[in-house]
Amino acid sequence: MTTFHELFGHAPTGEWAAPGRVNLIGEHTDYNLGFVLPIALPQTVRARARRRDDGRLRLYSVQGDGRVAELAVADLAPGTVAGWAGYPAAVVWALRQAGHPVGGADLLLDSDVPTGAGLSSSAALECAVASAYNDLYGLGLAAQDLAVVAQQAENRFVGVPCGVMDQMASMCGRAGTALHLDARDLSIRHVPFDLASAGLRLLVIDTRTRHDLADGAYAALRAGCERAAALLDLPALRDVPPSGLDPALGRLPAELRPLVRHVVTENERVRRAVALLDAGDPAGLGPVLTAGHASLRDDYRVSCPETDLAVEAALSAGALGARMTGGGFGGSVIALVAVGAADETAAAVAAAFRRAGYPEPGLVHAIASAGARRVS
Repeated sequence: MTTFHELFGHAPTGEWAAPGRVNLIGEHTDYNLGFVLPIALPQTVRARARRRDDGRLRLYSVQGDGRVAELAVADLAPGTVAGWAGYPAAVVWALRQAGHPVGGADLLLDSDVPTGAGLSSSAALECAVASAYNDLYGLGLAAQDLAVVAQQAENRFVGVPCGVMDQMASMCGRAGTALHLDARDLSIRHVPFDLASAGLRLLVIDTRTRHDLADGAYAALRAGCERAAALLDLPALRDVPPSGLDPALGRLPAELRPLVRHVVTENERVRRAVALLDAGDPAGLGPVLTAGHASLRDDYRVSCPETDLAVEAALSAGALGARMTGGGFGGSVIALVAVGAADETAAAVAAAFRRAGYPEPGLVHAIASAGARRVS
């Protein structure tokens, strides 16, 4: 591996890491100011960094094209940086837009978070850079504040209108817990998530079907939700109570009703999941996950044949529950299984993919892990 000194001519000040995430339940609810329940993963983006005082931002990714991207911090603006370098550049731009007097840096980036798999590799990259800058420039920002900066970077610089869940999970995750986030006020609670003691395991099945949330589909879904909220004269769809769902649907055009039904029922699934974990019943999550997938498939329509097949194969092999996770249009599926059934479930999904002519799926054992931190 190319070293920091070989690239930039000096040693880094330190190294920071930020994890990817997998969302247990609460999909497409964050930008509707609702509730989500993700966990941070062991897989991280690592940023070795050193401050520069000449206004230059130099970027190198081990997974990139082998070249150093060199940018002038003062010239950063939306639309000016293409490709992977746009994400770290976006964070620097967003910090400056928020009034923080930051300048340049040398950054060497490395990652073992699968890209395009719905595990928030982009948020992990943003949060690793934000954490490094927070220390390099002595900003003193709290984890939630850095998450908002990273979200603004992706929204306003990269052009993906994501909610704040991915960045909050990456910044604020804690080992052994799931993060219950209220996306309206950004309040968080760490809910016990100890599957091992219950004899369970959470499999993440990467279908290797890649998606691009910047292609307009995600933006169209968000716009549809915002239009529905406006027609209902509500600040956000989070404000539709379950008891008021049917009357609300009756006031909306047909094309918006499935979106609203998904958001309202998904918020209830988050509440149910939290209650189960608080009661020490993680196995009870199974039907909640499966119901969430049906809603994403039938109402929100963001699944695809590969994710549907992975869910079906996992359930047929005895998984307690399964659903696609992430923004959709590909990516990964999570399956809640008994420890002794993990290998059988993974093999069943792989066999189903071979029969269908799909690429061999990837497999990650999800363990609730720590959020962004300085590691050296």
